[in-house]
Amino acid sequence: MTAAQGVLLRPITMGLLPQSLFLLLLLLLGSFLHPAAAFPKGCYPSEEEGLKTFRCSNAQLTEVPRDIPNDTNKLYLDFNQIPFLPRDAFRDLPLLLELDLSHNAIARIETGAFQGLAEHLHSLDLSSNRLVSVSKDTFSNLKAKVNLSHNPWLCDCRLQELIRAVELVAESSGGIVCDSSTQEEHVGKAFLQVIADTDLCNVYKKTTDIAMLVTMFGWFAMVISYLVYYVRQNQEDARRHLEYLKSLPSKQRRSEESSTISTVV
Repeated sequence: MTAAQGVLLRPITMGLLPQSLFLLLLLLLGSFLHPAAAFPKGCYPSEEEGLKTFRCSNAQLTEVPRDIPNDTNKLYLDFNQIPFLPRDAFRDLPLLLELDLSHNAIARIETGAFQGLAEHLHSLDLSSNRLVSVSKDTFSNLKAKVNLSHNPWLCDCRLQELIRAVELVAESSGGIVCDSSTQEEHVGKAFLQVIADTDLCNVYKKTTDIAMLVTMFGWFAMVISYLVYYVRQNQEDARRHLEYLKSLPSKQRRSEESSTISTVV
């Protein structure tokens, strides 16, 4: 076969290739040119009601994923084992509107964890986690409605300041219950009911003031005790010295009495 004949037969040979093999070659070529995004296992992007959504529900995550598309509008990280939220955890998601972190193991949130979300975020779900105490600064400038229900809260002044600093999801407020408290009678009660009757920050201030007064009284009592001891000790020394003078001859006694009187004065 000549070279010219080989060239003529090549298209015919390609045409005889099975169609399925040809499609497989095209797919392999496409994946090579456009590799798929490396999303964590169990996570996938979608579009819901015209909003770009990224779902990682029940994906056994132990931290916030790093490869979330930065044009995401709705992010679902619920039903995982995330234990804490570090600073700037969501800083690359400027268009985020809804964030669901419910049903995790979150026990600590660093200040600045929601930094960069203040402008657009309008819904934040932190329900059913392990939050006991969180600083109000954690939600600084955040305008989102927050769900804090079903956490083992310590009911104290800090929680009172937090509740007054955020806007709660209306139906979630009854789920914020005192798991522990600075006052035993508040355990098991809804927190909004507790602060309706008691200003926990005022109680804390009064307790602090009383402790300071007790401490000051203790120091004052110690000073008075020392002064009384000092005076009594000097009186005893003076008495002994006078008895000693009485035992001396009269001439020497008068001389030392003058010296003793001037010393006491």
